[in-house]
Amino acid sequence: MATRSLRGLAGVLAASAAALSANRLLSIALPWFVLSTTGSAAKTGLVVFAQLGPYVVSQALAGPLIDRIGPRRISVAGDLVSMTAMTIAPLLYLADALPVWALMALMAVVGTADGPANAAKGVFVPSVTRAAQVPLERGTGLAGAVERTATTVGPAIAGFVVAAFGSVYALWVAAALFGLASIIVTTTLTDPVVAPEPSAGSETAPAAGYVEQLREGADFLRRDGLLRAIVTMVGVTNLLDQAFMAVLLPVWARESGYGPEMVGLVVSIFGATSVVAALAAAAAGERLPRRPVYLVGFLIGGVPRFIAMAMGLPLAAVLGVFAVGGLGSGFINPILGAVVYERIPAALLGRVKTLSTAVAWSGIPFGGLVGAALVGVAGITGALWVVGGCYLVAVVLPGMRKEWSDMQPGAAEPDSAPLVRDRVNS
Repeated sequence: MATRSLRGLAGVLAASAAALSANRLLSIALPWFVLSTTGSAAKTGLVVFAQLGPYVVSQALAGPLIDRIGPRRISVAGDLVSMTAMTIAPLLYLADALPVWALMALMAVVGTADGPANAAKGVFVPSVTRAAQVPLERGTGLAGAVERTATTVGPAIAGFVVAAFGSVYALWVAAALFGLASIIVTTTLTDPVVAPEPSAGSETAPAAGYVEQLREGADFLRRDGLLRAIVTMVGVTNLLDQAFMAVLLPVWARESGYGPEMVGLVVSIFGATSVVAALAAAAAGERLPRRPVYLVGFLIGGVPRFIAMAMGLPLAAVLGVFAVGGLGSGFINPILGAVVYERIPAALLGRVKTLSTAVAWSGIPFGGLVGAALVGVAGITGALWVVGGCYLVAVVLPGMRKEWSDMQPGAAEPDSAPLVRDRVNS
């Protein structure tokens, strides 16, 4: 019985690990593939945007479909479509029949399929965590650890395959990982059982239409103050993090006399310690006070890195700040995930989660532009101070809301909670 109850949780974690590793692998292998085959930075940016734009939009629109036909079908179909597209692209390239427009079209297909598939996997988390008879914070903590591990492992796989075999073969590795994710979901997961929503005056009222369901999710997200504040905060910090990763960190490394290997070292140190913290949050998160952990985690994981680099601290000190920052950052997603899952009714989980994730991701495609503009206006030091200050404001404002005081760790079952909930990637 115990083994069976853990099957769903293990399935979600394994499928997420495979699909997220494919996604993170593409974040390294795809730009390198385009740059090495075309020599054009502009074409590289267009191809990457062709994937990220549809990823965000499709997540926003997929919620009613996930709620209506179930997350299992959406997850499996999305991963299979992504696998097919990532299998075709290398074949066309090897046949000398892959113009940039065709690669952009294939990556748009991947983004359109991958966004809903990843969101659908997240919809399983409350039910499989409950079936495993563990606190919700443990399920979200393990999911966070998987996400951060994929962020570390995916680029490492990409680097090895590109260096050993060439960037085109890394695309096939991504295809294999998407295929593996679809197999895991097919063999380990069933759709959560959700009680039908009561309707005024009728026990068997017809289901609302797609547009009405989408509007219900948007109305729900808009109504809840804490949920709205968290989603907005994550959207702002995601944009700032992307500005940092895409522009500020490489410019700082170059102007400090370091090479690209320093960028990789900094990211790896931060990622490794954040995995450790996410595992600790999975083990003990249900006993931790949520608002203090949220504030301390973000303040340690977000702001000090900008200050250390802007002040020109020695390299050892900067690396130490990133190591400590990863420890703080690893606690954030488990706490936010638990708060969000508790606050969204199960019947609305798909549409609200996909909308909130889309909002949280909406600034990422523009992060590099913001970072470049800030460096152009204020230089690297000024840009670091500006981004750090914006990060501080974005994090503190949601932490001041009174709703935090009404919540206790582990107090609510996700399906019996009031009317709110959400979370994203930090």
